[in-house]
Amino acid sequence: MNKSILWRVACLLLATTPMMSHAQDHPSATSAVSATPSVRLFRGPGDYKVWSIGINGGVLAPVVPTGGSNDFTKWKGSAGYGGYVKYQILHFLALRADYVGGKLQADNSKNLGNGATPVSPYKSFETKLPWSATLNAVFNITTVNWLFRQNFVSLYASVGGGLAGYKPTLETNSGTKRDYNNDKAIKELIIPVGAGLKFKLSEVINLDLGYTMYYTDGDNLDGYYHGPNKDKYSYGYAGLEFALGKKGKKQLQWHNPASAMYDELEAQKATLAASLDAANQNNARLTADVDKLTKDSDGDGVSDFFDKCPGTPANTKVDGSGCPLPVPVIEKKEEKIVITEEDTRIVKEAIRNLEFDFAKASIKPHSYPALDRVADLLKRKNLNLKLSGHTDNVGSKDRNLALSRERAESVKAYMVEKGVNASKIEAVGYGMSQPIASNKTAAGRQKNRRVEFTIF
Repeated sequence: MNKSILWRVACLLLATTPMMSHAQDHPSATSAVSATPSVRLFRGPGDYKVWSIGINGGVLAPVVPTGGSNDFTKWKGSAGYGGYVKYQILHFLALRADYVGGKLQADNSKNLGNGATPVSPYKSFETKLPWSATLNAVFNITTVNWLFRQNFVSLYASVGGGLAGYKPTLETNSGTKRDYNNDKAIKELIIPVGAGLKFKLSEVINLDLGYTMYYTDGDNLDGYYHGPNKDKYSYGYAGLEFALGKKGKKQLQWHNPASAMYDELEAQKATLAASLDAANQNNARLTADVDKLTKDSDGDGVSDFFDKCPGTPANTKVDGSGCPLPVPVIEKKEEKIVITEEDTRIVKEAIRNLEFDFAKASIKPHSYPALDRVADLLKRKNLNLKLSGHTDNVGSKDRNLALSRERAESVKAYMVEKGVNASKIEAVGYGMSQPIASNKTAAGRQKNRRVEFTIF
């Protein structure tokens, strides 16, 4: 359909070629075109300094603005140091290999938000960070500047990944110190996310001010495993960056494409105007003919010139002549899902093996295999699941209701993590309102502490 229109337009263009060639033979048109310079917005990294090294010093702290201060209430700043090697790929993008070292400290001397003293077996910790190595992508956000020809301040952001090696030492409330992991270095995956400001002092030296948040893949940075959240730390620093390369070359990271483009386009302004004036006389007639061929009043994709069925309703599929195509009748087939005895056995086994930590919503690891089989069943048969949390009558009614809901949500979160569609799972907490046994005996209370699974 569209190909036929394009073919006819192409024939029209070929027919008008001799006329356009005659117009270009005019002296003024020829001189205007030949005088037009070529536009080169970027000449490649070979004309710039692309390698640089940096050194910095600053403050390391076991805290980030987006995740708090880990498992201790009061963080302390400690001296940190670092360095990097950077390769500038484009004016706005670079790869940077970073090294950071120092130590991290915190204690529990600060009260909680409600004024209560934190409950912890440990008084404080100190973690030695001999090294961390990461590879980061660095994005210069303010490279293109339409207001100033020469930039001297640049805002950048970075993200990457790598490894950190550290040794935590814990001090108990009684004053005893112990080395976590027998004083052996822990190697953990880290994800750095940072931002900073860079000031151009010369074509060789830059002042670098930055702040980076490090997210670890473990809860052992402070030597204290407490809760589901993973540990993190931050590094605020100031340093110098030294550009490497031949004398006279500029740094690629300070290149402003907008400035180069403006200078070259301004030089073409007069000559392009002359060329356009000559071409517009020929384009006027060509545009009228093209409009006649391409005008499509009913919007069906076939121009009025070739449309044999004008006035086709919107969103109607048509053939090459603009006439409606027959609408195929699609018969929907309902898929019947059968829940077998084996499916029921898998669910019952998961209920039987499901256990939580005392008074918490965290699932014990030995329950995972049975839950994995239920997750596989839900995905394989596209089933729905209702999770009903229940407790015994020990404790307040409000706390039991909240705990039952948290446990049901914890099972749902595990299923979603295993690939189950979250909309297929409903998690409800009933607290102690629906006992299935007497709460007067330990055995009865054990039966009442449960999460029921219902598949459908």
